[in-house]
Amino acid sequence: MFNTAEAQSSLVERLGYPVDTKLLIIHADDLAVAHSQNQASFKALENGPVNSASIMAPCPWLEEVAAYVAAHPRHDLGVHLTLTSEWKHYKWGPVASIGEVKGLLGPNGYFYDNCADMAAHATVEEVEQELRAQIERAKAMGIEPTHLDSHMGCLFFSSPEIFETYLRLGRSYGIPTVVSRDLLALLPEPSATKVTDKDIVIDQLLTASPEDYRSGMAAYYERVFRSLEPGVTMLAIHLAYEDLEMQGVTVDHPDWGAAWRQADFDFFTSDSCQQLLQEENIQLITWREIGRRWNHRTE
Repeated sequence: MFNTAEAQSSLVERLGYPVDTKLLIIHADDLAVAHSQNQASFKALENGPVNSASIMAPCPWLEEVAAYVAAHPRHDLGVHLTLTSEWKHYKWGPVASIGEVKGLLGPNGYFYDNCADMAAHATVEEVEQELRAQIERAKAMGIEPTHLDSHMGCLFFSSPEIFETYLRLGRSYGIPTVVSRDLLALLPEPSATKVTDKDIVIDQLLTASPEDYRSGMAAYYERVFRSLEPGVTMLAIHLAYEDLEMQGVTVDHPDWGAAWRQADFDFFTSDSCQQLLQEENIQLITWREIGRRWNHRTE
């Protein structure tokens, strides 16, 4: 069982940093959803402080991501494990054989658009079959994931058994699964107790809410940087251009839509973002580096 007070009293120290270090992963979600999403994310990875990202293996633009990875093999890219397809007209389904994961399919043959329906219809065995298929598809295309995380949080909140499956996959592949102390505080005890001392648990997992977006993304991210405390934090962002493609993908879905993603891109490629990181003495770290340091310290 994971012991917050003892085993993870200071993750930064266990990673080899002074206890007062503010470590930040700036993590771009949803690569492979669309060309717009990919191109904005690639540009931010190359020209800004964005230093990590994750890939949705069931999505149509995965080939473009694989080509990018072949040209940039040292980027920190994980698999954004996906069991839902939330957009109104733009849909995807499983990587695994449909006959093996029928419970994951909604009425029209795609994934359900929400976590609750997915959890109500799919078995744990089907979930694991599909998640393994997604990881294996990424690997078969030359993408060696540095970490795993969960699209829409479905793997965190659906059931203790699904959360345990998520953790077990990370252990099986020898890479971190994104879990944080603040997330564990929200989980029911049967789920939280699935975490062991062998799992990496960061301090915070942050992302903007619809209320933050309506108040202004630049203001939200400035507050995050100004208030960041020592420890390891992951800030999940969504980068794309507000172009016709992304407007079509996100039609009738203002939250996390095209304008939201353009606002994220604008901030994280701005001079003010770089300046805030320097002013607040925030040190960037990747999941690749966390995994390497953790394995070195625990050997």
